[in-house]
Amino acid sequence: MTTTSDGLTAPFALARFRDGEDVRLGLVAGDRIRALSTDELGAASLNAFLAHPDWERLRRLATAASAPELAEGWMPLADVVLTAPVEPRQVLQAGANYREHVIELVVAGLTQDQSRSPEEAREFAARMMDDRAANGEPYFFLGLPTVVVGDDVPLVLPEYSDVHDWELELAVVIGKEAFRVSRDEALDHVAGYTIVNDVTTRDLVFRKDMKEIGTDWFRSKNAPGFLPTGPFLVPAPFVDGSDVTVRLDLNGETMQNGSTSDLLFGIPALISAASQTTALLPGDLLLTGSPPGNGQHWKRFLRDGDVMTGSITGLGTQVVRCLAEGPAV
Repeated sequence: MTTTSDGLTAPFALARFRDGEDVRLGLVAGDRIRALSTDELGAASLNAFLAHPDWERLRRLATAASAPELAEGWMPLADVVLTAPVEPRQVLQAGANYREHVIELVVAGLTQDQSRSPEEAREFAARMMDDRAANGEPYFFLGLPTVVVGDDVPLVLPEYSDVHDWELELAVVIGKEAFRVSRDEALDHVAGYTIVNDVTTRDLVFRKDMKEIGTDWFRSKNAPGFLPTGPFLVPAPFVDGSDVTVRLDLNGETMQNGSTSDLLFGIPALISAASQTTALLPGDLLLTGSPPGNGQHWKRFLRDGDVMTGSITGLGTQVVRCLAEGPAV
């Protein structure tokens, strides 16, 4: 796969790239990348750096990328294969967090019995969402860190279902540890942002053998490769997470195109709420929810050969290719 910086507007970002059998941390500036040593990073690992990110240190290194000739250590970005730019220990996912998306779901349910007109159902649903935003709390579930992959890995569609769905999301990358922080303090714990496609198997979301249990996020969201992430980790100072466009195209056709300005619970509220229960650790991912336009809405799910192109303002472009699961060898 050819790696480009399409859609990356920050003066520099972090990425991880393949070097033979190894994966190395790199600094990206424009269409160039260079490996970062621990001395240059000023930390023993990526997560150790994110606990106390020194972006100014990396800014000074990035200035060399603007030289007309390739400065020492820099390579064309197109010559490397990027993988997931993060190594989270925890993945927290916010559900039902885009106002318009949830209103659409509620309206669909309310109009099935024809007791309300579409207009009445929308007005009722909008009041529900406004009350939830004012008086409710975010809804979280957990993903497995082992499911996080780069878009260099094809998305293999498990053969046990035909209803695998896309959910493009803005993901917060945690910086210094956050435990029981207030909304006012929350953004101090953000190191950066990245793109995540939170793939979901729709017919496994609700248990059929014991409906009282409710949702089964473990089975529906944690097949191998179900969290394509990256390609870049963009420093928080370069991103206004409260108003970025989240767009997913399937085979060139736009399916999702929303803004984080429509979040019921913004990033400070999500971080604060999640941190009341557990400590969020450096490098952890906090997914913020997905805008309208999932496959469930379009009645069109992922198939062998599909190509998903996801972009978020300033964070670059993620390209995920889908493959049908072959027979076990």
